[in-house]
Amino acid sequence: MPRWTRAEIEDAFEKYQAAALKGGQTGNWRDWANCFTQDATYFEHHYGKFWGREKIFQWITTTMAEFPPSQMTAFPIVWYSIDEERGWIFCEVMNRMAELDDGEIYQEPNLTILHYAGGGLFSYEEDAYNPANMGKMITRWLEAGGGKLKPAA
Repeated sequence: MPRWTRAEIEDAFEKYQAAALKGGQTGNWRDWANCFTQDATYFEHHYGKFWGREKIFQWITTTMAEFPPSQMTAFPIVWYSIDEERGWIFCEVMNRMAELDDGEIYQEPNLTILHYAGGGLFSYEEDAYNPANMGKMITRWLEAGGGKLKPAA
């Protein structure tokens, strides 16, 4: 029998998604980091592994403050599946860049695994994506005018 209900896991996932959107919109990633347990592990295939909520917070804050990641303003979920027995969520997340005036949507997917730990918190996240494809999408976005959004030095 599962330790948590599907509804509890989905509620935590909705909170996580809202916190990611808030982080992308405001640059304040505290609510997102607070979706993790104090001893959580975050494995990002390009950047490495981070242990602990505060290390995760420091990493995401620093990384997402840099240009062009600072222009990833939304992270819509394309699909997700919940393994209720384990409390795991598998999903496809779009990393969406700030909108330009050309009518295009510039985004690239990653696959995410989350381990639910109870109490509305996750103890593990793993993100996997193709860095070459991410780079190509960002290059297209920059060439279409995204570079004009870069803050003055």
